Amino acid sequence: MNKMIVIDATDLVLGRLAAYTAKQALLGETVNIINAEKAVITGKPEMVLAQQMRKRIMGAPLIGPYYPRMPERIVKRTIRGMLSHKNPRGKEAFARIKCYCGTPDELKAQKAITFEHMNVQNKNVKYVTIAQISKHFGAKTK
Repeated sequence: MNKMIVIDATDLVLGRLAAYTAKQALLGETVNIINAEKAVITGKPEMVLAQQMRKRIMGAPLIGPYYPRMPERIVKRTIRGMLSHKNPRGKEAFARIKCYCGTPDELKAQKAITFEHMNVQNKNVKYVTIAQISKHFGAKTK
């Protein structure tokens, strides 16, 4: 039986978090990410927001590609980019990943892990949180 990993995404760099999560899901682990809106993307804020907005408006409305507005879906979409989600193995791994804004009641009792080497507070860099990006897209968050 596979075990469940609960990761607290507060102040973690999104790309590093996505790579770790994708690898664990491919190994058969069930991964739950809590506080997805507090994950960050490093870089100058205006550059990051412009790049994310370019992704959002790219393509045609009926054809795609579709890029989400909600924070937990932005994180899950980033993880999907690290998987071969069209193959059966990648599809199964992607189904084992769950992202949440905040901490749901069923996961409050579990110990959430975090990673010091992925934490943006240990470095002197500029960054934007996923919540700020989501708000910039016009998402109605809490």
